[in-house]
Amino acid sequence: MLSNHMHARKELESLESRLEDGNDKAQSAMEYLITYGWAILVLSIILAALFMLNVFNPSAFAPSYCVFPASFTCGVVALSHTTGNVAVTVGQSLGTPINVTAIGCNDQGTVTGMISYMPASSNIYIGIGSNYTFTSIPCYQNGAVVSGATGTLYSGYIVLSYTNLQTGFQHTAIAKISQKLT
Repeated sequence: MLSNHMHARKELESLESRLEDGNDKAQSAMEYLITYGWAILVLSIILAALFMLNVFNPSAFAPSYCVFPASFTCGVVALSHTTGNVAVTVGQSLGTPINVTAIGCNDQGTVTGMISYMPASSNIYIGIGSNYTFTSIPCYQNGAVVSGATGTLYSGYIVLSYTNLQTGFQHTAIAKISQKLT
């Protein structure tokens, strides 16, 4: 009888040992899940904050630029999101004064939608090494005046028609621009 009692006691101790091992494994699994759960929650909060700050929008980091060919400089002052008008400063260093006869802004680099400064009495004179700021030039995209939310990136061209006052010849200079709407 004693041996049966000893045998039952050993069985009971073995069963308790196995239960404790099972509890340790369950506790380890729960700690593992909770630790990774917190890590995933923190990463989700960080990603949500970055999305709210517009970090993943490539146009948020796109540089603004205005590039004419050699002998001209260009600086875009502003492009309005409500009117679609651009203000741009154009400088020239051709070695001869020029008269600007027309200027325009569009996404095709063509003379479409240009503001004309004709007759000759209304030409814009830009002396050697000087510049002039043009205001209220409408920019066109797909045939319509540009509009959009503030911060939207516009890529297009500034087209400048001018007369070289030394030769009397008419020329066109085209600048590539990229500007966020303000």
